Amino acid sequence: MNSASGRVNGKVVLVTGAASGMGVTHAQLLAREGAKVIMTDINEKDGAPIAEEIGENALFVRHDVSDQESWEAVVTRGVERFGPIDVLVNNAAVPGTRVRTHELAVDEYLRMVEVDQHGAFYGMQAVLPGMLEAGGGSIVNISSMAGITHAQGAPNVAYTTAKFAVRGMTKAAAIEYAPDNIRVNSVHPGPVLTGMARETVGTYGPERLAAYLETIPLRRLAEPIEVSYLVLYLASDESAFCTGSEFIIDGGILAK
Repeated sequence: MNSASGRVNGKVVLVTGAASGMGVTHAQLLAREGAKVIMTDINEKDGAPIAEEIGENALFVRHDVSDQESWEAVVTRGVERFGPIDVLVNNAAVPGTRVRTHELAVDEYLRMVEVDQHGAFYGMQAVLPGMLEAGGGSIVNISSMAGITHAQGAPNVAYTTAKFAVRGMTKAAAIEYAPDNIRVNSVHPGPVLTGMARETVGTYGPERLAAYLETIPLRRLAEPIEVSYLVLYLASDESAFCTGSEFIIDGGILAK
């Protein structure tokens, strides 16, 4: 991958779900490219050491994105440490049980909607006043290719529901805040080799793995850093004319 070139020098970026998976690589890359990064997650045990490793340009805050009241405190801490927030990356999500709709527990459905969907809404509400005052900003909502269609690999109806909703709220907010120079876009990854995916794929035998990869035109899963480079682009001024759009990164699956 490319060496650091300061593509987001001086920007303050808040990344949720930053203790594992893609959230880690988002935070690391953004910091490497010059951003000051506020990392939040309920998993303090894994998240805090990552922030320490990044150094003085990272702050970890334990945070449940589904707790609306906690958002104000998170933003306040970030602003006190680094200054006004320029970019929000709504990345936090919960894993879903692979189960049919009539078997899905209501509590699981509500929890996924609360974290994946409502958490993104709460995050936008929390940072928008500061972005309005500053005269601009960028919001990057991590959805899924399941936010475009109920894709292969989507665990259940709750997941698809939440990811479609994130796509919709992205468009609504993009139109509302375009006159204020606040851009809002969604990212729609396909299969990504996070830790959970590696464990799952690791259980496949050669024939099943080959059949699975046949469904992906590029014949592989994405590395998390590949999604992070897309997030970096949307966080940077390079994407200044992009708003209200879906950025699909799925190895060609939805092109079929």
